[in-house]
Amino acid sequence: MVNRGERRTVAAVRLACALLAAAGPAQAALGQARSPPASAQAARPPAAANQPVPDPLTSLKMLWSVMAAVDHANRTGNYSVLRDLGSAGFQSRNNPANLAAIFAGLRDRNVDLSNTLVVTPAWEIAPTMVQPRTLRMRGSFPLRPAAIAFDLLFTWDGGWRLDAIAVQAVPGGR
Repeated sequence: MVNRGERRTVAAVRLACALLAAAGPAQAALGQARSPPASAQAARPPAAANQPVPDPLTSLKMLWSVMAAVDHANRTGNYSVLRDLGSAGFQSRNNPANLAAIFAGLRDRNVDLSNTLVVTPAWEIAPTMVQPRTLRMRGSFPLRPAAIAFDLLFTWDGGWRLDAIAVQAVPGGR
């Protein structure tokens, strides 16, 4: 059972993602619906109520995978793979056209996210469970001429699936 404090934490994460998005030319794919339909929940295999935080290497692979997906989507204009990598809730909140609009600022400025794949991030919030089955990671890649800030939520559904994303280029680096 989710307690009031855990609900507040998730609400705070969503607010932080929204604030990151509003702070400048940020990109965010957020939404209110978090649970898949009842039919999808019934079909889901049983999982531990509290999924453990992934080890450091797995966390980095999850982050780098998302950054590569956003970079490839921005380069090709095809956001369907990024959408399909997300949780059921992420997919229901975002269609490829919506994701293209969300990331238009990065794409239009030709922000190269591929360098994030060879740099270790500076964690502002190291991968942390913010609710049972919900993992958050926030930080930045200290790149020049612009650092790349990120705030990600993942949901456990037999594997970690992207559930919310905010990515922003920060001029001057961090």
